[in-house]
Amino acid sequence: MGDEPDVLVVDDETRLADLFAAWLQTDWSVETAYDGEEALEKMADSVEVVLLDRRMPGLSGDEVLERIREKGYDARVVMVTAVDPDFDIIEMGFDDYLVKPVSKDELLEMVDTVSDRSDYESEIQEYYALVSKKALLESEKPDRKLAENEEYQELCDRVAELEDRVDDAVSQMTSHDEFVGAFQNLQSEN
Repeated sequence: MGDEPDVLVVDDETRLADLFAAWLQTDWSVETAYDGEEALEKMADSVEVVLLDRRMPGLSGDEVLERIREKGYDARVVMVTAVDPDFDIIEMGFDDYLVKPVSKDELLEMVDTVSDRSDYESEIQEYYALVSKKALLESEKPDRKLAENEEYQELCDRVAELEDRVDDAVSQMTSHDEFVGAFQNLQSEN
């Protein structure tokens, strides 16, 4: 872990922000901010995940989210809030949404999930770039030349490796979504 935080917890309820930070500190480097202005001051390229309360005095979480996106930060943003979602969320640039109260397990799982999505998206981008290069070479070079070329063979190996990892990530996300769906069905029955 570097000097910069991986997770930024933003909540005007200081005790809650500190609690979330304590839960995350075993696996993440964590920074806390207790209002929107402080959140923007502490925002950095190294922040992978932002846990952001929507309802705060001064700059609201919605405004902080908008500024994070305007400034081009690539962090995953999870709204962690007591505000029940409404249609206004459709246009908002967050990655996921948790309604308080939130358990330790829910919070840890959410941070892991959105962080995994970041890894998955970069691997997908790399995969498609390499597949494109591979296809171009295959359209321009005879099979004999391709078979002899060490760099092409390494490219094929990397494509196969990324394909497996992307497939694994998709199956994990599908399993996660099925689990969440089953859990929500159980809750609605009770």
